[in-house]
Amino acid sequence: MALNALTDSPIVAFTILLTVIFTVPPIFERLRLPGLVGLLVAGVVLGQNGLKLLNHESETINLLSDIGKIYLMFVAGLEIDLEQFRKTKNRSIGFGILTFLVPLLAGIAVGRLFNFSWNASVLIGSLLASHTLLAYPIVSRLGVVTNEAVTVTIGATIFTDTGALLVLAICVGIHGGEFSALSLATLLGGLAIYSVVVLFGFDWAGKEFFRRSGDEQSNQFLFILLALFLASVGAQVIGIEKIVGAFLAGLAVNDVLGRSPVKEKIEFIGSVLFIPCFFVDMGLLIDIPAFIKTLSSVWLTVVIVVALIGSKFIAAFLAKLLYRYNTAELMTMWSLSLPQVAATLAAALVAYQTVNPAGERLISEGVLNSVIVLMLVTAIFGPVITSRFASSLQLSQADFETDSLATWWQGNEDEQVEQKQYPFTVVVPIYNPQTQRYLIEMAALLASHESGRIVPLAITRAHVQMDDPQLVTALDKSRERLNLAKEISQEFEVEVSPAIRIDDDAALGISRTSREQNASLVVMGWSQTRGLRARLFGNVIDSVFWSSHCPVAVTRLLSSPKTIQRILVPVGDLTRQTIGALRFAQILADVNQAEVVLLHVYDRKSPPDRVEKFVSQLSDIASKSQLQVNTNIQTIKGDDVARIVIREAEAFDLAVLRSVRYRTAGGLAVSEVTTQMIQQLKCSIVLLGEPHS
Repeated sequence: MALNALTDSPIVAFTILLTVIFTVPPIFERLRLPGLVGLLVAGVVLGQNGLKLLNHESETINLLSDIGKIYLMFVAGLEIDLEQFRKTKNRSIGFGILTFLVPLLAGIAVGRLFNFSWNASVLIGSLLASHTLLAYPIVSRLGVVTNEAVTVTIGATIFTDTGALLVLAICVGIHGGEFSALSLATLLGGLAIYSVVVLFGFDWAGKEFFRRSGDEQSNQFLFILLALFLASVGAQVIGIEKIVGAFLAGLAVNDVLGRSPVKEKIEFIGSVLFIPCFFVDMGLLIDIPAFIKTLSSVWLTVVIVVALIGSKFIAAFLAKLLYRYNTAELMTMWSLSLPQVAATLAAALVAYQTVNPAGERLISEGVLNSVIVLMLVTAIFGPVITSRFASSLQLSQADFETDSLATWWQGNEDEQVEQKQYPFTVVVPIYNPQTQRYLIEMAALLASHESGRIVPLAITRAHVQMDDPQLVTALDKSRERLNLAKEISQEFEVEVSPAIRIDDDAALGISRTSREQNASLVVMGWSQTRGLRARLFGNVIDSVFWSSHCPVAVTRLLSSPKTIQRILVPVGDLTRQTIGALRFAQILADVNQAEVVLLHVYDRKSPPDRVEKFVSQLSDIASKSQLQVNTNIQTIKGDDVARIVIREAEAFDLAVLRSVRYRTAGGLAVSEVTTQMIQQLKCSIVLLGEPHS
């Protein structure tokens, strides 16, 4: 009795959930299984069929799971790349229709085959019609995101997820009451009006609020959360499922958030807390005897899985014929559209919990269990197939020809014309006198190479009263640092324009000054902010990376930049960011008469001809530089990229890295190689960030 009373406590239940979320996913990821599978298993073990420590009926679990469910769909809406969709809108809609309708029809056929009602059969079809871009980090890491087939598949997500949720809303509405043509017309009309209000109203309100609130990230964060819950409640008010409102809210504020720090915080909170709670609750729902019984009458599960895999392949094959894609593109489109996680699981749970006045569920427990098996199968095999075939995709020459002859800070011909009106300018924020010399030296070397100037910048925290003694003291210290910077710069015979700025926000002060000075580059020192606080509130580097109009080079210099003789540039793909890192290294090498080594670590399963072609393209890009720099290419076969780069870097003075974040729809976190390298590299480091736009 005492144990039951203890486990019924909301605090105890929440503590158990946090412990599971903290410990279980890393264990399963070490076993090469998705972390969410671990959360499902933990739910089963801790539920009524296991240790009975958690109860699906408890208010705490219900609340957190409900929030996680709508958060999952909200993040799915946020993660749809509208820019990618706009680039290939017509083909994305075409493939979206194919990969929605073919699985929908297959699902309806399965439902009728097993004697489900027409309404339930259509709902089963909608569960198969959506897809989650679980393998997006793989194509991003391989640098093939700009391949048209990949872009089309990413763009199609907006169509499949929206369509599946609209079908869900209609099926739930029909199941909940007496069906008539009038009730269906009323439901569709209300849904259409509601969608317009959310998509356009929230978008307008968000842009207005963000414009007026300026730098108030806490209020912006609260505004986005309010938009999410308002949309969910509004959906319930008009009689449709709340996850439909959450998804529409995600689409509505997608453009508002862009890639801002607020979006990072929104997704962080969801991915570490609420969304995992939803998956644990899914595990609590699994009735082991019923689950085993479902799998023993294996045909329903097998047919659903085969129908999904087959219909998605047929859709991709039709797109191949229609748009004349090759086999690698066909297989990549198929594998990217296979995983059924976010929309599928959320919609399946909603359908299972929808009960009509007669007490009948919209879908049976057997269908719910089959969907869980479907999720496990597709979540494992989809990314595996993607990694096998995406490495063979062809890259358009236009993806990197634009930058191959330009210096790395110039994006296109129009920008180059604009740049010629101003001298090459490097803004150097200075704060720590101990690291100031090396920072100024790095900036001066780059500026002198381009016959430009440097702007040493001292940011002083603002006070309410401008005659505050603390502000006066801070300004005096800033002037001392600027005088030292000027002395160091004179050693390089480069033009110096020191600047002091009083600002409430150091990061925005740096970005605003660099814009005012028409800076070509910002060179910053390293920030030691790490851990939970940095993830929640960000740090200066993150904010400058996001808000700056020009490239940002964050440096951790262990010795004078003048002594750098060997520069290592890890190269994983041939994107604009990679070319930026290569050009930066070549410019610095040209100043010091140094050597640049481009290190490409390739997967053991990569075909030899693919590696040879990559090296050939990389060699072509490196040789097109107008600088006479000794540039060599080194390739190493291996799976642990970070370990190999760290080992090879021991023989180098400087490593030039890119700042890249990989994410998946649904807020599922993905580890980043760059983070591990930064922590363990023993040489100097330059971390490059591209402008937000």
